[in-house]
Amino acid sequence: MPPNLRPANTADYPVIASWIPDALACARWAGPQLAYPFASADLPALLAKPHAQALVMVNAYQEVVAFAQFWRRDEQRVHLGRIIVSPAARGLGYGRLLCEQLIQRAIARTGLSVVSLRVYRDNPAALHLYHQLGFVEVESDSNAEVVAMEYCHD
Repeated sequence: MPPNLRPANTADYPVIASWIPDALACARWAGPQLAYPFASADLPALLAKPHAQALVMVNAYQEVVAFAQFWRRDEQRVHLGRIIVSPAARGLGYGRLLCEQLIQRAIARTGLSVVSLRVYRDNPAALHLYHQLGFVEVESDSNAEVVAMEYCHD
């Protein structure tokens, strides 16, 4: 069975929490509003956003290898956020599969054709991937640390 997305469930959050080793990694993944340390059992509530969908990617063995969310940002955009791949699974193509499936699902579920995300400027692997997927930088919404990007689905 190929890797696929499914809704996150309570059993997934301890696995996801194990990928966050310190406060810096936590802030870079989930933003400054998620304080570190946190209890993995609290993650569903801590990551909750109105109408957000939390998804995990599972590999052929049904092991959780990635996590991401999407939510309606405004009347035109769906936003992808809190994207993370297990440290043990990085460099194996899961990030690309996650993003491709996440984009498709976010567009299908919201009916919106513009997908946005934000990425740290010092994350060249993610920047490269997002450019390859068709995202373009939106400098007017970026800052010194973070690049805002958008993808327009035809």
